[in-house]
Amino acid sequence: MKTELWLTGKTAFPYIEEGMALYEKRLSHYLTFQTIILPEVKNAGRLPPDQLKQKEGEVVLSRLNKDDLLVLLDERGKAFTSLEFASFLDKKLQLGQKRLVFLIGGAWGFSAALYQRSNQQLSLSKMTFSHQMVRLFMLEQIYRAMTILRGEQYHNE
Repeated sequence: MKTELWLTGKTAFPYIEEGMALYEKRLSHYLTFQTIILPEVKNAGRLPPDQLKQKEGEVVLSRLNKDDLLVLLDERGKAFTSLEFASFLDKKLQLGQKRLVFLIGGAWGFSAALYQRSNQQLSLSKMTFSHQMVRLFMLEQIYRAMTILRGEQYHNE
């Protein structure tokens, strides 16, 4: 199964880009993996939050296939330990779908249509992180999960 991390907008900080590149390279040994940067909505700064969420949702929905598994990274989603996330990821990878998409939304969250379309919502923490940092955290957690599943030394428990 192809696994993708979808992001809204480019990364603003070089140190995050460097960290992302490191984990993307590491993940290539385990998965067919790709990070997809979605185009930003035009005039996003001038739109009210609900309208911006709707337009961002339309961009995502237009790129999804019917059989894609969509996991939203959402503060109200299910929280996992790293071992639980590894098990979750393993189960998803075994389903036989063509693509697993993890989506990091914009600053205002997701549209109702995206929540309805999603297969799962996942929380990295009860804390709120910047959308820039979540990119790096999520890549690291996917990598950690793959090393757990392979029994490799990376995760200490």
